[in-house]
Amino acid sequence: MLDKVLIANRGEIALRILRACKELDIKTVAVHSKVDAALKHVKLADEAICIGPNPSPQSYLNVPAIISAMEITGATGVHPGYGFLAENADFADQVENSGFVFIGPKADTIRIMGDKVAAIRAMKLAGVPTVPGSDGPLTSNESQLRQIATKIGYPVIIKAAAGGGGRGMRVVESEEGLINAISITKTEAAAAFGDGTVYMEKFLQNPRHVEVQILADGQGHAIHLGDRDCSLQRRHQKVLEEAPAPGIPEEARQAVFTSCVNACIQINYRGAGTFEFLYEDGNFYFIEMNTRVQVEHPVSEMITGVDIVKEQLRIASGRPLGFTQDDITFHGHAFECRINAEDPVTFMPQPGTIEAYHAPGGNGIRVDSHIYNGYRVPPNYDSLIGKVITYGRDRQTALSRMRIALDEMVIDGIKTNIPLHEDLVRDDAFKKGGVNIHYLEKKLGL
Repeated sequence: MLDKVLIANRGEIALRILRACKELDIKTVAVHSKVDAALKHVKLADEAICIGPNPSPQSYLNVPAIISAMEITGATGVHPGYGFLAENADFADQVENSGFVFIGPKADTIRIMGDKVAAIRAMKLAGVPTVPGSDGPLTSNESQLRQIATKIGYPVIIKAAAGGGGRGMRVVESEEGLINAISITKTEAAAAFGDGTVYMEKFLQNPRHVEVQILADGQGHAIHLGDRDCSLQRRHQKVLEEAPAPGIPEEARQAVFTSCVNACIQINYRGAGTFEFLYEDGNFYFIEMNTRVQVEHPVSEMITGVDIVKEQLRIASGRPLGFTQDDITFHGHAFECRINAEDPVTFMPQPGTIEAYHAPGGNGIRVDSHIYNGYRVPPNYDSLIGKVITYGRDRQTALSRMRIALDEMVIDGIKTNIPLHEDLVRDDAFKKGGVNIHYLEKKLGL
């Protein structure tokens, strides 16, 4: 087992990693920016090092500073969490080349999955269902582009190969706007991601966002931990998630599970990962793979009893998976609400000091958060300040517990999106289950 892990992240996920390390008797090193010196995990870690000023490029994205901190402290591995450097193949390479362990997939795997065109190609070879599309990057041949779009069928969507987080995408309704849309998306992709490569896919009208959680040890073994529904989104950012996804036919569910597990074995995947799909009319369509732990991983943990972060640490230590698919059993239902320091109406970030904090409790309620009374939410980073997770023997019980938890939760001194969540868990369509990815934006009038 790794004996000392550096946590290259902040906030709730850093605290989550620290707790997993403590359970496995792994010593911890917390790196932080100047403004984050008072973070809870920084106070609880065995060692803490300030690696730079508040801006992320000078601290949490500062690769030389992070590797230097590993050398100084004698850390043997680094856990990147999510965001920041978690899916940065160059960082993974530099960590491994410096003699340390990157707690995640191999750099080559991250590169392939970070390139949407290459990822789709790899998934097709592995038998994972994909969206009808261009089967490669778009060229400058306008006649060929029109032929591809006609074959796919309008509307189509132009996507940046290096994109993510909802950026670098443009929907085209008819041939008239096709060439201009491709040109604009290429320009935007080059500016945003340093890569102007784009590809084309069929634009699904009313899909759901359903994803599959996997674990693989890079030694020929892989399992799945079921699916999650993440369809409640605003501007392609997830707001509320649940597991399992409601209303999916069992035959379709098992088929996609099998394809994901087989793909992991075929590409020799290592660590935790998530296959993201659009689901419409009984069919799954692969859109991307996230080569890291997800924000919403707790809902999968709740219905399986598997600690995903601890498994990441075990796998990174070179251990094979300690269980087979037959060992995984699924029980009940779970929800997660992302709590953000933001105005619930305008969604503008709301940094400031938390004057009073009360976490909800009771049977089946879990809170993953780094905040406390007197904690100052800085303006420098993502506004996520915690997650409320509830579990029940069935969907209705888990949802009732979420309503109770949100009503109990108190965060004074700053605005949060708790009122939005209180509305969502009482929404009639959401209570029935199976809303599509456009539902929340339509509800909000966006």
